[in-house]
Amino acid sequence: MKSRAIRLLSPSFSLLPLLGLNAYATSVNLGTAGNYAVLAGSTVTYTGSSVLTGDLGVSGQGTAVTGFPPGMVTGGTINAGNAAAQTAESDLTTAYNTAAGLTRTGTLTGQNLGGMTLTPGVYFFASSAQLTGALTLNPLGNPNAVFVFQIGSTLTTASASSVIFTNSLSDSNVYWQVGSSATLVGTGTTFEGNILALTSITLTTGATIGCGSALASNGAVTLDSNVIGGGCSSGSGGSGGGGTTTVPEPGTVGLLGRDAHFWPA
Repeated sequence: MKSRAIRLLSPSFSLLPLLGLNAYATSVNLGTAGNYAVLAGSTVTYTGSSVLTGDLGVSGQGTAVTGFPPGMVTGGTINAGNAAAQTAESDLTTAYNTAAGLTRTGTLTGQNLGGMTLTPGVYFFASSAQLTGALTLNPLGNPNAVFVFQIGSTLTTASASSVIFTNSLSDSNVYWQVGSSATLVGTGTTFEGNILALTSITLTTGATIGCGSALASNGAVTLDSNVIGGGCSSGSGGSGGGGTTTVPEPGTVGLLGRDAHFWPA
């Protein structure tokens, strides 16, 4: 009887390695949009002194780029209304739709991101999202961990807000899918991740995006003395974190370890 019980249990245990192999699914691929620090659908406007690491592009309803120079674009080129910018906008649309369609692993509607510590996953806001203070991202030792934020309407940060990593190493696989517009209020705001906004993105005076980008599908990107890109840790990807990345599937995350996810209530 004992030997029969062992035989019955054996197939169940043998499935664990196979399930573990399927615990990750293809996630967000920025394509050529991943080469851009800033990409807009209509215009890019700048005042003050901004430095962008990566490409700068405009494609769609307009081709206007104002303020460059004296604004600086390092490690990239300016593409205004050309084929390269149009391809990047098309890739951005694909990435936006992919991010919006991912299965959520946590719902944060009505909660302020400030003061939270989150592990890799897909976090959903039915309407607006607010960051006041510090949001800590814990990649659980994985330098390629993926964080996706699905935001129904607007993303807004308060002054002196920040996104930080527990290991002090920037992760390029952070995506903010914003249903309308994003506003990063300056005066000490240090942000991380790729903002994929359906409409527009505004960075007020002094706001920075260390490892990431500002990518707007239909509207303008407005800058004022900002630094975007160039803050990725070695091996974590380019200025915009392009390429294909993965996130755990909700049904299999338990196989990856007891502390594989923190899902807020």
